[in-house]
Amino acid sequence: MSVAGTVAEAVAAATADPPDVLLLDLTLPDGDGLAVLARLGARGALPRAAVALTGHDDPETRERCLAAGCRAVLLKPVPARELVRMVGEWARAG
Repeated sequence: MSVAGTVAEAVAAATADPPDVLLLDLTLPDGDGLAVLARLGARGALPRAAVALTGHDDPETRERCLAAGCRAVLLKPVPARELVRMVGEWARAG
């Protein structure tokens, strides 16, 4: 498991150790979290599942995340048990 606080760190970590499931916060200090998916896609290194975590509960944000390749869009705060359960399902499903 890797943790990154910026787009650049996330791309570096996911390139060095490709994750099965990538949880993306949309608001990062150096840009939009969805940029991680675009950069990984350009390298042919997309995870099995990418999931957006956001505090924005609007149709435009949801559509933007799904269009970028996210399997799901979760509204923060996400209950920890529910998140662990869903990550397990996504990791197995591929």
